Amino acid sequence: MKLVLRWLGRIATVCIGVVLLLQVYYFVCIGWYRHFDPSNTAFMRSHMALVQQKNPNAKLDQRWVPYARISDNLKRAVITSEDSRFAEHEGVDWDAISKAYENNEKVAASVGKGKRQGAARIKGGSTITQQLAKNLFLSGERSYLRKGQELVITYMLELWLSKQRILEIYLNVIEWGNGVFGAEAAARHYFGVSSAQLSASQAAQLAVMLPNPRFYDARRGSPYLARRSEVITRWMGDAELP
Repeated sequence: MKLVLRWLGRIATVCIGVVLLLQVYYFVCIGWYRHFDPSNTAFMRSHMALVQQKNPNAKLDQRWVPYARISDNLKRAVITSEDSRFAEHEGVDWDAISKAYENNEKVAASVGKGKRQGAARIKGGSTITQQLAKNLFLSGERSYLRKGQELVITYMLELWLSKQRILEIYLNVIEWGNGVFGAEAAARHYFGVSSAQLSASQAAQLAVMLPNPRFYDARRGSPYLARRSEVITRWMGDAELP
């Protein structure tokens, strides 16, 4: 029995050590990103692995552009659509998470009663910083452990990086369609212009696409996309830029 407990203790020690080393790795990587741009992300690598199973020659469309060369229209639209309190919170917007949970409970209840989901849509409470944490380092699996790790990385990002740098990296690595990543590739893919030239309405449309970009890439005439883009266009002038 003592031998078993001893081995269990060693295994637990090794596991804790591995977890701590992983946190150090994330911490160092984020420190590197203060001055150097990430060449790719965990999400990009995962997506490419799937795509290249069908087409070994497939490549991602992603072109890095500095913060100053991304239209303020897109910055404002994305903040309005994805994280209206981005400039205020410290990485996690607990009020938004609470509201999203309440909304999703209502949606689930209405669907459970046989009603169509319709205008009541599932909402996420993740901030821009949380989304960046997930895209940079984590897999797409849903679990409490992964969510916990996401929160740790989120606070590391907020510790190491300015809000402007977080938004710059986010806009350059987020998925905007099937194989389309970052603002520059998205602007050229959908509108044939650079990310610096995006109009308010174009920026709003790109922002609305973010929760489900591949879906809207194939359904650009979606009535919801048009309606929601109009709403974002009206509100985005109030967004606070870092």
